[in-house]
Amino acid sequence: MLIQFYNVSKIYPNGVKALDDISLKIDRGEFIFLMGASGAGKSSFVKLLFREELPSRGQIFMNSRSIVRMKRSEIPKMRRNIGVVFQDFKLLENKTVAENVAFAMEVVGAPLRSIQKRVPQVIKQVGLEGYEHTFPGQLSGGEQQRVGIARALANEPLMLIADEPTGNLDMDTSLEIMELLYDINRKGTTVIMATHAQQLVKSAHKRVVMLEKGKIVSDSQVQFEEQQI
Repeated sequence: MLIQFYNVSKIYPNGVKALDDISLKIDRGEFIFLMGASGAGKSSFVKLLFREELPSRGQIFMNSRSIVRMKRSEIPKMRRNIGVVFQDFKLLENKTVAENVAFAMEVVGAPLRSIQKRVPQVIKQVGLEGYEHTFPGQLSGGEQQRVGIARALANEPLMLIADEPTGNLDMDTSLEIMELLYDINRKGTTVIMATHAQQLVKSAHKRVVMLEKGKIVSDSQVQFEEQQI
C-alpha cells in the first residue's frame, strides 16, 4: 500500500468544506484518474497528498508513515518521492530543457555526477532527445509538457501527480501525453491524474475516483472488487 486516506476532511477558514470524510487506498503501481467538477475537491486532495496543506480531520499515510504527523524537517525528503506535472507547465523560461530538468535535482541537493547522468536519461524517456539546449518558448505546448514530465521524473519518484496535464493541449497531443504517462506507469511509477477530460478517461480502462462536493461518489476499483466477491 502506497497511500491511505482515513476519514479525511478539509474545511477552510471561510467555512468551505473541500473534502468530507474521505477514505481511500492507493496501491503501488496503480494508475488513477481523479475526476469531478470544478470545486469538487480535486485540488485540495492533491495539496494534502503533497503536504502543501494539512487536513482538518483524519490521517494520511504514505508508505505506512503519517504525513500529517511528520516533522517539518522531514517534508522535503518525503516530497522527493512525488513528482508533479502541472496544466500550465511551470517551466523556467530562462533555462533550457536540460537546465529545467536539472533544476529539479539541484533543489534537493543531488550530486552533480547524478544530475549529469540522470538528465539525459529522462529527456530521452519523454522523447525530447536533441532538444536539450532549446528554451521553453521555442517549444510547442506538447513538447513543453514533456519537459514538465521529465522534470517530475528527475528524482525517480514513487508517485507522479498530474494535475490536468492535458488541459491546455489539443486532443492529438493529449493522447500522446497520455501514452507517455501510461508508459511511465508500466515501468512502476504510481500515477494519479486529476482531469476533466472524460474522453481520455473512457478510453483508458483505468481506476476512476469521482469526487462531488468533497465526497467520493464512485470508485471503479471498489466497484470492480465488489463484483469479484
